[in-house]
Amino acid sequence: MSDATAEAPGGATAVQAPTPTHCPYCALQCGMSLRPTGDPALPAEVVERTDFPVNRGALCGKGRTAPSVLSSRVRLTEPLVRRPDTGALAPATWEEALAAVADGLRRARADHGADAVGVFGGGGLTNEKAYTLGKFARIVLGTSQIDYNGRFCMSSAAAAGGRAFGLDRGLPFPLEDIPKTGCVILVGSNLAETMPPALRYLTELRANGGKLIVIDPRRTRTAEQADLHLAPRPGTDLALALGMLHLVIAEGRVDEEFVAGRTEGWEAARAATMSHWPEQVERITGVSVPRLREAVAMFCDADGGTFPGTGMVLTARGPEQQSKGTDTVGAWINLCLATGRAGRPYSGYGCLTGQGNGQGGREHGQKADQLPGYRKLDDPAARAHVAEVWGVPPESLPGPGRSAYELLDALGGDVRALLLMGSNPVVSAPAAAHVEDRIRSLDFLAVADVVLSETAQLADVVLPVTQWAEETGTMTNLEGRVLLRRRALTPPPGVRSDLEVLRALAGLLDAGREKGFPTDPEEVFDELRRASSGGPADYAGISYRRIEEERGVFWPCPAEDHTGTPRLFLDRFATPDGRARFVPVVHRPAAEETDADYPVVLTTGRVVSQYQSGAQTRRVDELNAAAPGPFVELHPRLAERLGVAEGEPLAVVSRRGRAVAPARITTAIRADTVFMPFHWYGEGRANTLVNPALDPVSRMPEFKVCAVRLERVPEPS
Repeated sequence: MSDATAEAPGGATAVQAPTPTHCPYCALQCGMSLRPTGDPALPAEVVERTDFPVNRGALCGKGRTAPSVLSSRVRLTEPLVRRPDTGALAPATWEEALAAVADGLRRARADHGADAVGVFGGGGLTNEKAYTLGKFARIVLGTSQIDYNGRFCMSSAAAAGGRAFGLDRGLPFPLEDIPKTGCVILVGSNLAETMPPALRYLTELRANGGKLIVIDPRRTRTAEQADLHLAPRPGTDLALALGMLHLVIAEGRVDEEFVAGRTEGWEAARAATMSHWPEQVERITGVSVPRLREAVAMFCDADGGTFPGTGMVLTARGPEQQSKGTDTVGAWINLCLATGRAGRPYSGYGCLTGQGNGQGGREHGQKADQLPGYRKLDDPAARAHVAEVWGVPPESLPGPGRSAYELLDALGGDVRALLLMGSNPVVSAPAAAHVEDRIRSLDFLAVADVVLSETAQLADVVLPVTQWAEETGTMTNLEGRVLLRRRALTPPPGVRSDLEVLRALAGLLDAGREKGFPTDPEEVFDELRRASSGGPADYAGISYRRIEEERGVFWPCPAEDHTGTPRLFLDRFATPDGRARFVPVVHRPAAEETDADYPVVLTTGRVVSQYQSGAQTRRVDELNAAAPGPFVELHPRLAERLGVAEGEPLAVVSRRGRAVAPARITTAIRADTVFMPFHWYGEGRANTLVNPALDPVSRMPEFKVCAVRLERVPEPS
């Protein structure tokens, strides 16, 4: 009998009830239900789930078509091993594949030391898998060289939030608070395309009388919803925030009582801000002084909305994916603190996390410098606590390692072998052609994934693992709400879970060690709860039962009788003295500015019908029909100057390489800027062009701004 049916009383056949779960894509983690179909070509169908408060049943096209990637036609169903005689990947048994992985990792470690083995994770892994991967790296491999692609997501916001508030959680309030505030400043986010179900929060905001300011160099579908759209030159968001704060100070709009009672460091931040006078900011950003004044008045005088006098600043990858992303986010936080729009109901700074588990993935050990519970790896007390849970001496844990791009850059050099789970850096990393070269130079590469991604195609061993609908596990969405995804389908024969993979490898690399690597997700989560207990991201009071009963539990939740924390900082900030910290910041240019050879600015982003590197969405016919390939968006004046027509192939050249894609001509972008989506491999790979210059604090690469030139592509002769 198929998974789609069950035996009913009297021998009748009944349709199986749908299983409540969550979308596999972005950090909204929209609620949905899945009903098995019994058809290997499309194993499940999506059923609307209206009880989950984040999306109330609404789904974007990616969510609706998510079961398509479960199809046996597009996913991996057997291990692959590269054969030395042909140089090609070929089917293998699990025993052969796992032995090859263990041998490759063991040889690198024996020949070059523990840190010659790297581990690269993903922001789509469940909390249980992220936790286990970090544990595996540190106590089985003994390597410090672990990081994950979430470093490319919101690490700058995390760093800025941590130093200002003492704690980083994407949103310090639930999404339901957004429509009730007086004014939202949305910086560098195109919610209408990246998180379509979330756009309704902004629509409701305006329906309630609140105001929306969108800051983006493109007039996106989101910007079209705004009361005020500011279009600064890419890479100048820091100057824009400082210019607005300068006006707040000059116009006497500082909330002196809040600043005195709940913050520290104002005088130094104020002095740094005052050197950014509005006329100077206009020259840097291209945003006129009157528009700056209008934005300040709209934010500070917000007398509409459900709760007048409140306001929020929400950032996304636009200001964060810069070599000064931490300071840029810090400037927007300073604006919130100076105006008293933080630590109060319906006010505050928040980050719109991108990846499905970008929040939880970094909280529990995938990042190079962190242990479970958001503990710092170089903190002796944190090491002692986690080591006790793991049953190892604290001194056996390696120290902090390289950040994501630095780790990828070290491949084939100091790092000789790599275990990669749930990521596709050949498409998603900055300077992608260089990263691809580094991956090709490895002595050994093992990839665990659900599809044969462009990175997996370079591997020595590919391990087919279960997908979201075929496994149980928790995710933490952008609100800090811990959610439960229940297994709805039996995985195909020949597919194993990441937890099973890591347990098997632990035993092969260190006999007996597999006992510390359970494969039951709930057992792993219970261990994670103990490891996180007392840490900044405390999950100790969260259980599978509570998550189901309460439709998610907000961390921190230190005890089972604790209600969870939907709203942070209302009484005190998470610093030792309970006060938020102003951090003095000043504008500085992008790491690479335009010049005579590269006179145009390139910025990158997403489109509504594709997701991240496209490894999954590019396998869905409906999504490909809507977004079949890359393009170069440019202004008509720039197109006229180049003599380029709509749809004509256009080469975009940076100091790192060349990409070619059809021209898309629109007045929705600045005339000095071009835009490319980054979802595709091949000649249209946008991340080939991107500058890997890193933020000194967050180690975030500068995806959002680099200098390029445009060249017409000659007609084939």
